[in-house]
Amino acid sequence: MIDIAGAVTAEAIDEETRDQPEPAHRAAGVGPVAAHYGDPMREQRTLATGVGLVDRSHRGVIAVPGEERMTWLHTLTSQHLAALRPWQGTELLVLSPHGHVEQHAMVAEDGETTWLDTEPGMTGGLLSYLEKMRFFSRVDPRDATADHALLSLVGPEATGALDTLGVTGLAAPDVVAVPGPKFRSGELPSRPSVVYDVKPLPVGGWARRVALGVDLLVPRPAMAGVVDELRGAGVPVAGLWAYEAVRVAARQARAGVDTDHRTIPAEVGLIGSAVHLDKGCYRGQETVARVHNLGKPPRRLALLHLDGVTTDQPPAAGTPVTLDGRTVGFVGTAVHHFELGQIALAVVKRNVADDARLMVGETAAAIDPA
Repeated sequence: MIDIAGAVTAEAIDEETRDQPEPAHRAAGVGPVAAHYGDPMREQRTLATGVGLVDRSHRGVIAVPGEERMTWLHTLTSQHLAALRPWQGTELLVLSPHGHVEQHAMVAEDGETTWLDTEPGMTGGLLSYLEKMRFFSRVDPRDATADHALLSLVGPEATGALDTLGVTGLAAPDVVAVPGPKFRSGELPSRPSVVYDVKPLPVGGWARRVALGVDLLVPRPAMAGVVDELRGAGVPVAGLWAYEAVRVAARQARAGVDTDHRTIPAEVGLIGSAVHLDKGCYRGQETVARVHNLGKPPRRLALLHLDGVTTDQPPAAGTPVTLDGRTVGFVGTAVHHFELGQIALAVVKRNVADDARLMVGETAAAIDPA
């Protein structure tokens, strides 16, 4: 954790275990992250309008060295990785045989190692799957969470703050437009569906430009120095609560939080970022192709505005969303937003109208149609 006076950890306020390091990481000295630093709403505004530094070192980090790493990962995951070049990043999914989302990881390639960072609590499952699929491939995946930590510069001024660390010129994400149903094979370029610019950091590790700002993977011994350097240049810190509020407002789903065991990529907006629609066979591909060609996923991700809240505690993940007494979905992440009030990401049935009068527990909810 960033050791700063006033930090209140998620652990200290009984935050759900999904935002805590895995037991093996805790045994290796990876601690909890800060939920906030005394003023969550001010921290949110900072991330939305300027730039702030968020400690996300509870995320799992997997290093995949080996000369066959790119072709090997290409065959196992939903992303087109065979053409990923050094100092580029992307996203990938591991799907079940039926096409359900099992794992989501952010990717960065440095020319020697492919780095995967994933949700707290999901590292062990992803690493176990990769190890089972090694066979005779020249790859050596390992858990690198104890050695490397993820920090995030979040906000519209994130790239400018990188000047302090000697990194300039990070390009904006390059996203391939998702074609309509029944497109002809070969229409999509043979490259990842989204490419993030990645540059090396002087202290080791890298900086990766993403939709919400810039991710920094740094060796853990260098973490305190990087934080001090950025704070000395005037970059304020913000907690995980502020980051989550910005993420929810941007409608970015988290695997394992805003998904359930039946979630397919098309339901939660992961086709455009983590799935390539025209690549070789991988587990779950038939479901992805069938749903895309029909153009009718059974559910969809929605941003809900919650009304008449009688408690400061947002609805828990998994709380049913109902319409006229019938369950039509579930809540994922619910937050207090500094401008929008209490909002939540929810997965609801596709045929639920935007003007439907929904309930989340005893709270009225409305879909934001934007």
